[in-house]
Parts: sequence; C-alpha cells; structure tokens
Amino acid sequence: MDFTTYWQYSDLVTRALFFLLLALSITSWVTGIIRVLQSRKLAANVADDLSEQIQVKQVELRDSDAATRRLVLEQTLLKHIGRYRFASERGLPILGTTAAIAPFIGLFGTVWGIFHALHNIGVSGQAGLGQVAGPVGEALIMTGLGIAVAIPAVVFYNLAVRINRRVMYHANDRAHDLLAQSTELAATQQPSIDSKSSVTQAQPAKGINTDKEATQQKEHYHKSVPSQP
Repeated sequence: MDFTTYWQYSDLVTRALFFLLLALSITSWVTGIIRVLQSRKLAANVADDLSEQIQVKQVELRDSDAATRRLVLEQTLLKHIGRYRFASERGLPILGTTAAIAPFIGLFGTVWGIFHALHNIGVSGQAGLGQVAGPVGEALIMTGLGIAVAIPAVVFYNLAVRINRRVMYHANDRAHDLLAQSTELAATQQPSIDSKSSVTQAQPAKGINTDKEATQQKEHYHKSVPSQP
C-alpha cells in the first residue's frame, strides 16, 4: 500500500494519532538507550562507590562505640542503596507506559480509519470489494505502527529491569561484606580497649599500695626509735 495515498485519505484524528505514535517511538528509543547505558555503568561502579561512602563514614565514627558504629553504618548503607534503586528506575515508567498504550493507540487509529473509510464509501454509494478493501487495509497501518512502537519499548524495559537487578545484587552483596568487615574490626579493637582500661585502673591501685607501704615503713621506724628521756 502507498503511504502517500493513505496520508491523503486520512483525516485530522488519524494524523494526530500518527504523530503521537511517532513521538512515543522517538521518546522510547532515546529513553531506552540512555537507561540501558546508565544502568550498565551503575552496575559496574555501585560496589566501589558504596565502599568509598562507607570508608568516609567509618573515619567519622572512629571514636564511637561498636553498637553506634554498626547502627550508623546500616542506616548509611540503606540510604545509599535506596538512592541507587531510585537512580536505576529513572525512565522505566516512560518505557512501560509506551509499551502498554501504543498498541491501543494504533488499534484506535485503525477503528477510526475503518469508520472513516466506510462512511466515505456509504456517501459515495460505491460498495464494491475494491472500494472497501483499499481504505480498510490502509486503516490497518495504524495497528502496525502501534505494535512497531510497543516492541522496542518492551525490549528496552526488560533489558533495563534485568540490569537493575544486577545493580541491586552487587549493592546488597557489598553492603553485607562491609557490615561483616565492620563487625570484625570492632571485635579486634575491643581487646585493646579493654587492656588499656585495665592498665589505667591498675595504675591508681599501684599508687595506693605504694602509699600504704610508705605509711607502714614510717610507723615501723617511729616504733623502733627509742624515746628520749
């Protein structure tokens, strides 16, 4: 079928639906390509970025106790994982909406084109097969356009969702590793802190014992010295 003939035969509604599908197609292609590239980049860098964020936080919490450090690290990890999830889902609503509504827009254009063609045939009074098959077949172009717009959107959506799952897997896996490392570090630092505290407590006790010994020596000296007449 000649698209030029179909375009001349179409009315304002059909042309508006055509431009709507064209805009959705361009938007879905641009959004899908950008989304897939950004998701792949995020999947490659999410683990290292999360480690850097936690290292900075650990430096800030070096004077805190183990319980406080673990709580703050958990909240920091959850915050950054939520940000990664939000960043990885940008553009997905556009792809999902395009994949869902594009076939129905094309179907509506087909129904409208068939109605418009049959109306013109009824007005002209020529109801032969040749007069009906051409306009009706040309109206089916809108259904094909709707499907052609929806298929790339579905493909890009599924690719982005698959890559985003890998992003979340890497982020959660590195988060568990960082929490385990933080727990091990706190366990190794605790004996040294306990030993320091015990040394600090032993020093006053040693001073007290020294004072008692000095007092006893003084008393023994005074007893041993004979009293003068």
